[in-house]
Amino acid sequence: MSIQSLPSFIQARSIQIAEVLMARESITPADAGCQSYLMYKLEKLGFVCEKHKVNGVNNLIARWGQGPLHFAFSGHTDVVPPGPLDKWKSPPFSPVISQNKLFGRGAADMKTGIAAMLAATERVIALLDHTKVSYWWLITSDEEGEAEFGSKWIAQYLASQNVKLDMCLVGEPSATSKTGDTIKIGRRGSLSGTIEVTGKQGHVAYPKTAVNAIHIASKVVNALTRYSFDSGSDDFPGTTLQVTHMDTGSFTDNMVPSAARIEFNVRYSWQFDQANLSALLRQLIHEVDESASVRFSRPCEAYFTKPRTGPRTGPRTLNSDNQTKPCLIANVEKAVREATGRYPVVSTSGGTSDGRFFANAHTQVVELGVPNATIHQINEHIHLSDLLTLEDIYGDILLRVASL
Repeated sequence: MSIQSLPSFIQARSIQIAEVLMARESITPADAGCQSYLMYKLEKLGFVCEKHKVNGVNNLIARWGQGPLHFAFSGHTDVVPPGPLDKWKSPPFSPVISQNKLFGRGAADMKTGIAAMLAATERVIALLDHTKVSYWWLITSDEEGEAEFGSKWIAQYLASQNVKLDMCLVGEPSATSKTGDTIKIGRRGSLSGTIEVTGKQGHVAYPKTAVNAIHIASKVVNALTRYSFDSGSDDFPGTTLQVTHMDTGSFTDNMVPSAARIEFNVRYSWQFDQANLSALLRQLIHEVDESASVRFSRPCEAYFTKPRTGPRTGPRTLNSDNQTKPCLIANVEKAVREATGRYPVVSTSGGTSDGRFFANAHTQVVELGVPNATIHQINEHIHLSDLLTLEDIYGDILLRVASL
């Protein structure tokens, strides 16, 4: 079913925009024209747009206004591969509306988030004061991949231009059941590690002439898994470590292995960063086996936008520069309440997100989007009502933030 055959009351702009974006096969790091479409629409609204291609990654940076308050919307146009096409009820890049649900790759993660923001921008841009707010769009095609030349690069580029964002709203799918039921104000960091343990090969019948690498590796694993990391807080889960793989090479049942490889991953709280966490892990490992080699990969820093102390009902908070700025969390909560009649759950659960590249002591970051129940799945979909609600919430947030 196309939007033209829908009842007029739900022929919303966000649905139309979502269909245009979802029809483009923008598998990471391809953009497939999504950002050109956005650029065309944003320039018509008065945005000054820049497109940057960095190592095959497309990045769009757009700005409206010259005000002292810098508010940004962050998102990505890339999607994960669709998987087996014969498992889909309809082609993944031919969006279909059925039973008031929108099906297709990117329906949840996160082309509908971009569509809702563009529709909301079209609705309220004439009501914003360009002397009070600088409104940014920061869009990449490399969120689902290695994320080295996407939002990370954009954040570095803004810093080189002396741009300090006050607030960044990330359009990732944050909801559990209904749009607005959950917002995310932080994510745990992630760090993967590889440990190489060396022993001495020998016959199992003569263990005194050999050194069993598995036995050493087991002691290393025990040291890591028994260590008491931080337990977290009410707002943020604690740090956890999981061993994900062990390998000793070719197996022979009468041979003591001479080497073992341990793979592990740590999901860590905002109380750690990559440097101090990796130093702690090296210390724990080398206390067991000082000759073990350790290397780390796929680092993703944690971030946490701290809520105001006490009830978060006030519109403003004090930032790192001792200036009074609007409190993003409070205004998001109010916008959600206005649209849905309920306050959202404030969460820091889930994997990593591009919010980590923009979050710092100065920049407040909140993630707010449609339900994430079907992200990366076959027959990815959302209910149309969730998209329309998101459009309303985004519009309200823009008006609230820009008017304070």
